Amino acid sequence: MANLAMTGILEKMTGKDKDFRYMATSDLLSELNKENFKADGDLEIKLSNIIIQQLDDVAGDVSGLAVKCLAPLVKKVSEQRVVEMTNKLCEKLLKEKDQHRDIASIALKTIIAEISTQSLAQSILLSILPQLINGITGPGMSQEIKCESLDILCDVLHKFGNLMATDHELLLGALLSQLSSTQAGVRKKTVSCIDDLLAKATVEVVQNLRNKSSKSEMTRTNIQMIGALSRAVGYRFGPHLSDTVPVLINYCTSASENDEELREYSLQALESFLLRCPRDISSYCDEILHLNLEYLSYDPNFTDNMEEDTDDETHEEEEDDESATEYTDDEDVSWKVRRAAAKCLAALIVSRPEMLSKLYEEACPKLIDRFKEREENVKMDVFNTFIELLQQTGNVTKGQIEINEQSPRWLLKQEVPKIVRSINRQLREKSIKTKVGTFSVLKELVVVLPDCLADHIGSLIPGIEKALSDKSSTSNLKIEALIFARLVLASHSPSVFHPYIEALSSPVLSAVGERYYKVTAEALRVCGELVRVVRPNIEGDGFDFKPYVHPIYNAIMSRLTNQDQDQEVKECAISCMGLVVSTFGDNLDVELPVCLPVLVDRMGNEITRLTAVKAFAVIAASPLKIDLSCVLEQVIAELTAFLRKANRPLRQATLGTLNSLIVAYGDKIGSSAYEVIIVELATLISDSDLHMTALALELCCTLMADRSSPVVGLAVRNKVLPQALTLIKSSLLQGQALLALQNFFASLVYSANTSFDTLLDSLLSSAKPSPQSGGVAKQALYSIAQCVAVLCLAAGDQQCSSTVNMLTEILKDDSSTNSAKQHLALLCLGEIGRRKDLSSHDHIENIVIESFQSPFEEIKSAASYALGNIAVGNLLKYLPFILDQIDNQQKKQYLLLHSLKEVIVRQSVDKAEFQDSSVEKILNLLFNHCESEEEGVRNVVAECLGKIALIEPAKLVPALKVRTTSPAAFTRATVVIAVKYSVVERPEKIDEILYPEISSFLMLIKDDDRHVRRAAVLALSTFAHNKPNLIKGLLPELLPLLYDQTVIKKELIRTVDLGPFKHIVDDGLELRKAAFECVDTLLDSCLDQVNPSSFIVPYLRSGLDDHYDVKMPCHLILSKLADKCPSAVLAVLDSLVDPLQKTINFKPKQDAVKQEVDRNEDMIRSALRAIASLHRISGGDCSLKFKNLMNEITKSPTLSDKYYSIRNE
Repeated sequence: MANLAMTGILEKMTGKDKDFRYMATSDLLSELNKENFKADGDLEIKLSNIIIQQLDDVAGDVSGLAVKCLAPLVKKVSEQRVVEMTNKLCEKLLKEKDQHRDIASIALKTIIAEISTQSLAQSILLSILPQLINGITGPGMSQEIKCESLDILCDVLHKFGNLMATDHELLLGALLSQLSSTQAGVRKKTVSCIDDLLAKATVEVVQNLRNKSSKSEMTRTNIQMIGALSRAVGYRFGPHLSDTVPVLINYCTSASENDEELREYSLQALESFLLRCPRDISSYCDEILHLNLEYLSYDPNFTDNMEEDTDDETHEEEEDDESATEYTDDEDVSWKVRRAAAKCLAALIVSRPEMLSKLYEEACPKLIDRFKEREENVKMDVFNTFIELLQQTGNVTKGQIEINEQSPRWLLKQEVPKIVRSINRQLREKSIKTKVGTFSVLKELVVVLPDCLADHIGSLIPGIEKALSDKSSTSNLKIEALIFARLVLASHSPSVFHPYIEALSSPVLSAVGERYYKVTAEALRVCGELVRVVRPNIEGDGFDFKPYVHPIYNAIMSRLTNQDQDQEVKECAISCMGLVVSTFGDNLDVELPVCLPVLVDRMGNEITRLTAVKAFAVIAASPLKIDLSCVLEQVIAELTAFLRKANRPLRQATLGTLNSLIVAYGDKIGSSAYEVIIVELATLISDSDLHMTALALELCCTLMADRSSPVVGLAVRNKVLPQALTLIKSSLLQGQALLALQNFFASLVYSANTSFDTLLDSLLSSAKPSPQSGGVAKQALYSIAQCVAVLCLAAGDQQCSSTVNMLTEILKDDSSTNSAKQHLALLCLGEIGRRKDLSSHDHIENIVIESFQSPFEEIKSAASYALGNIAVGNLLKYLPFILDQIDNQQKKQYLLLHSLKEVIVRQSVDKAEFQDSSVEKILNLLFNHCESEEEGVRNVVAECLGKIALIEPAKLVPALKVRTTSPAAFTRATVVIAVKYSVVERPEKIDEILYPEISSFLMLIKDDDRHVRRAAVLALSTFAHNKPNLIKGLLPELLPLLYDQTVIKKELIRTVDLGPFKHIVDDGLELRKAAFECVDTLLDSCLDQVNPSSFIVPYLRSGLDDHYDVKMPCHLILSKLADKCPSAVLAVLDSLVDPLQKTINFKPKQDAVKQEVDRNEDMIRSALRAIASLHRISGGDCSLKFKNLMNEITKSPTLSDKYYSIRNE
């Protein structure tokens, strides 16, 4: 039936009436698009012939439809037919008249786009390539035919470049000959074709480029070609740079004066090299920098005779009239050279963080000087380049506190006066675009150097004022000016602004009344900062803020009461009003009864309630003790209701606000309200959300603090206590929530609503194993012990000692029966002993040490913990006892060393001192155990040494240094790990003693023993994380050694014969993993020292192909590099695709255990995370290989699901 219908359609298609032909072709298209359409051999031939015939139809709309029919047809007919059709079309393309050629070209492109199988692609390439090459190079071919052929070839190359390796020579011959064509269009199309042919062409083009005799047009095309090539082939162009860069620099400097394009193209090619081949270009960076700086001000037709830096206001009017921008010359294209130089300089800044200090000395003054550029587009590029410089400074110096004279921040600080002078001149320009650009620069400057404008505020205020109040200002300009004003107000000390408040406040307040919501919202944010600045503290500092109170209040109130406006404006008005009330409340007695009810009303609205809750927290915390009597009851009722809502941020804010309100206004709130709050709180206490739990418990403590009302105590005991006792058994409990829970138990005892004994019993019994859930987690026992200790101390001495007696009795019992009870008793004794001296209880240390004999491991470790903590309570008595035991008790050494570690760690945290004699004793003892065969003992010794070093650095650093040359490898490793433990985040006195000696420890990274090397890598990692500035000077020497540790070393791989099968053991795995993790840390803290391009290939690339444990940190590093140095990653993207592809396609064996399957899943997700961050920076079209990888992921259902869930994380 279908074939009969088809015959009818085909007859109509050849009819004379064009409407019939149109309708029939349309019917054919819908038939072809049906899923179930099949054609036999005869019909295939008829169809393909008739559609090719229709392409020449005189009616354009019929031939257009025929082209559309080709797309489904290619998929429905045999390969042979498709090849026949392409041959016919090629014939039309090369021989027919113009109009037929156009449609043939479109048809060919359609067919090429639809080819989906490789075999079809190969058959088509065989027939189509010779014809296209003939079209490009054949004698007598017109320019149109050449252009069409090049266009189609470009499509073919783009889609099937990888199948055409054998034809590369032939194609290159054809294409390179066209680079010297006289027609610009042909040359341009050839360039894009060669782009797709990629690296093969490089050598030829480089030869062409060096050929001096060719015309400048050809040279231009060649230079463009090279830029395009390096963009297409990325880092693989690297080896040819030594041939091309000197030639380009030479062309730049020796081109004739009116050959601006040549210079522009050369600079663009250099920019492309900087971004794509960062590793190979490093030796030319200085030359390129000087070239850029020279051409940044290249303006041969214009002499700038304005006096430098006369920053006199009187010039303002004349300057406007006959400004430098008045000079115009349509022929003058030197601006293109300046723009290319600015962009090339930006590429240099982005890709070479290690040159930052040099850039400040050489490029920064020049850039600031070029703010006066007369061509506006170029000026924007100069601004953008300067912003890149500021952002790079921020990236490189993130987290650095001290500023020495070489650091980029210090160098930037020196330039600030010049920047401000130059910027002020730009703010007086007429152009809006220029002003927007200047505010962007200022914004970035304040972000990087927060307090740098303190001395220049006065000169910048007129610029802000003018931008806000000038009639010609656009919304965009106003927003930029307001954002800058907000950042400046937030980052400088208030007194700096006091002389200018009047000038600043009126334009800001009038901006609050603007119609465009973004301007209003930004102006309200500035008002918030203004309120803080006008009255920084309640006592006042000599500045009279009263004249500003009512204008600010009125401006905000008009926005607060207005209902029909954007949500952003509503939220800003609410939070700003909260600030106004909390800061100026004592001057707003009349206004408060009007404005507070409005804020309460906003709490009732779902859109604004969160902001209103936060505003009340600000008001409640105000030292002015604002009178809230008119709304207090209503606020408390609203807030209590919010505790039931599902919205987590709302509950969180509500708990904070309630806490502040009860602290400030507790005596005005009735106890019935408290009861309701307590009932709601009980439901929030669970280990599924520890942050919320901590807030709820803190609120409970506030409620119990000074309420003698028995109702509150009873409610807490009935509702909250059971939840708290459930929570304490959770193995997740830690940090803030655990502290809050301890305070909760202490408050319960203080408020005397609950007897101490009942509480203690319920705490101790919560540790008993229950038949349903089995034993209690180890972490939970520590939590219970800490709460017991806090409880005992809160209850007073008498209760405390009776508890200690009871606990020691438990220990004296026979231990084989109730190990859980003993375990808890030991932990409780330790926690109490740490907080209180227990020497009044005789022989407590002997009772504890008895438990070292227990058959249970956890009891032994609890006993060593208890002994150490009891010693903290009374060092004089118990420390000598521990040291003596370590000497005499060989079997208990490990446990006793742990006790000693507890003592030392506590002392180093509390900054307490030891007696000299005991330090000597401890050291001798520890150094004797450095070479212990047991790794556990060595680790404890290292931690002890590191923590003592914090207390006694002058003694320890030299003692540790001497041992770095010890013949025993274990000793060398132990002292390096000890140094690792002595590097903590907070500043310590050890820092300056350790600084000169660091290299003797870290240089052990080249030790022969792998344990020592790993210890050095771990120490370097800790330095990089906690004190990066101590090691910055050593990194140039250390990094190559560190990178070397990431390589797979054959000599560390051994085969263990296990009888029936052999097992391969890689001893270097831990070291490689540690080395990559160290690089990951260095990227956060010392980015300017790490040269990413020399690390990515070969080291990171090999890591991505390594063992599971090494791949994970490598994926993280790749994501981080993509974020921080995208150019270095994009340059080598092609080479990173293979290992990632291998990882995401890896399938575990059929008989793999669940653990292996799970590990592989984690591995794939981790690789997809890295791929997602690469996709973010690649913009999709930089590397064909990466594009194919992305297609593969989106086509595979399992991978695409994972990928999108990761992207949405």
